[in-house]
Amino acid sequence: MTEAKASQKINPVVLAVLRGRLEQIADEMDATLFRSAFNPIIAEAHDASHGLYDAQTGDTLVQGKEGLPVFVGVMAFAVKYVIEKTATMPPDEGDVYIFNDPYEGGTHLSDFKLVRPVFREGKIFCWLASVGHWHDVGGNVPGNYNPVATESFAEGVHIPPVKLFRKGVLQNDIVDILKTNSRLPLSVYGDLNAQISALELGEKRLFDLLDECGDDTVKSVFAELRARAHLQMEAHIGQLTDGTVSASDWLDNDGIVDQPLVVAVDIHVRGKKMVLDFSRSAEAVAGPVNISRSTAIAACYVALKHLFPDVPANAGVLDPIDIVIPEGSLLSATAPRPVGGYTETILRIIDVIFSAIGKIAPKRALGNAYGTINALSLAGHREDGSRWVMFSFFGGGHGGHGSGDGLSHGNAPISMATIPPLEIFEAAYPIAFRQWAMRQDSGGAGRFRGGLGATYQIEILNEQAMGFFFGERGRHAPCGVGAGASGALNRFSWQTAKSSEAQSPEMTSKKVGIHLQKGGSVLLQTPGGGGFGDPLERPVEKVIEDFHMGYISVPQMQEAYGVVLNEQGALDGEATDVRRAALRQSRAEGDAV
Repeated sequence: MTEAKASQKINPVVLAVLRGRLEQIADEMDATLFRSAFNPIIAEAHDASHGLYDAQTGDTLVQGKEGLPVFVGVMAFAVKYVIEKTATMPPDEGDVYIFNDPYEGGTHLSDFKLVRPVFREGKIFCWLASVGHWHDVGGNVPGNYNPVATESFAEGVHIPPVKLFRKGVLQNDIVDILKTNSRLPLSVYGDLNAQISALELGEKRLFDLLDECGDDTVKSVFAELRARAHLQMEAHIGQLTDGTVSASDWLDNDGIVDQPLVVAVDIHVRGKKMVLDFSRSAEAVAGPVNISRSTAIAACYVALKHLFPDVPANAGVLDPIDIVIPEGSLLSATAPRPVGGYTETILRIIDVIFSAIGKIAPKRALGNAYGTINALSLAGHREDGSRWVMFSFFGGGHGGHGSGDGLSHGNAPISMATIPPLEIFEAAYPIAFRQWAMRQDSGGAGRFRGGLGATYQIEILNEQAMGFFFGERGRHAPCGVGAGASGALNRFSWQTAKSSEAQSPEMTSKKVGIHLQKGGSVLLQTPGGGGFGDPLERPVEKVIEDFHMGYISVPQMQEAYGVVLNEQGALDGEATDVRRAALRQSRAEGDAV
């Protein structure tokens, strides 16, 4: 941890203006990549990120607002890794490093990092970094989410930190290696060039700012923003009650052994310091739900930024916090443990941190979000023999909170990503969406209802295809807060052909090698968010509105909220009073037992 020393020398107006200018540089890098990438997971879903990082330590200085926050957290480790690797052979001006090591740089093999030193007067002023989720990087499964991988070698190609550019000259042999190891070489080439363009623009914009304002002034702004983040986090922690709170949740399985895996945190608060202790979490497993230590720390960063959103987004967020993760844990995997499904595990980290903090800061409590990205790959060959690979993640409901209902059909709280429009998928691949709708009754009941999940049905239009699915929350639903109910469980099924019977995965939420014929389809019903507070405290008019909007059915309206309508569809006040009284009595008897 570093000592927070806020400076009094920087004019507040100058600080605000330069903070905005620096954030704009990262935002422009984001926008450049999104507009230039070939792959819809970057171009449409924004599964990428950019930031500025400290010259000596690699710590996060500034992040973009449109990319994935979890990337910004792990990219600090990626930059540190490059700094360590170049300690005996420092970079030259114009060098750019590329790699996808998930153990040192975090996340999984699909996420390629480009790291570029920015020189001023012959010395490194800071680092710029770009990360993007490439569409396919080899491995056993198109799209790379392999739910039965037992080594990372089955998940994709491994690239250590190597120079993509040497003194400004592109190394085409590196590009050839990358293209050769993908089922979609054109997509790789397009995404790579888009990331290169983003870094070039970032350097140009940063040079403009430094020439205008001076290197020392900008360095002072970096230091001040970190100090302020540190001090603000200390202030927030200081408002919490001293003591220890705990929370636990579970993953369905690891895709290999059908047993639940616990993710648990004990949060210790002492004055202005906090410890996040994950020692009670499961040990590393055979299947691909392991994550590296750097990824786990990044997930903690994202959770804390959700809970304390006013704190500037830089390394100072974690300065007053110690994170304990034992060696050999599910959360500190080392090579070659498979880590392809890292998203599922970091979502559970966020869930348990939210649940634990909610016990000592009720105003910040919220129900769990749907808790899985539901990675789906469909792949095949077109009539002309060319290969197609459709990979995407899908949305669900967010948890209810003290200020209102949860967001329906949102994306996972690890990101600012969006769910690609169905029109993009249908234009790019031989598939058709037969359903894309809100999932009734999926949001947990509560005074503030959990957001709804969604239903997606995708039909295959060419002669055959293969499907691969990697999800979670098939057995352990997103929890509510207080008396709030859990959201609905995740459900996935498929029909091999149009008239065949529906089938479901043996592992509930994971499946490889689904053979699909023309007219066959996959059906995904995603979880809703957990509810917040007692459902019987939800205003009757809001319950009736939910019913008329199709968010809840008659059975849920009566059984969860105790609201009864007459034959004309109007409120039956007397029956509602009786029903609610019976529900309260039943709950009281259950509590007594």
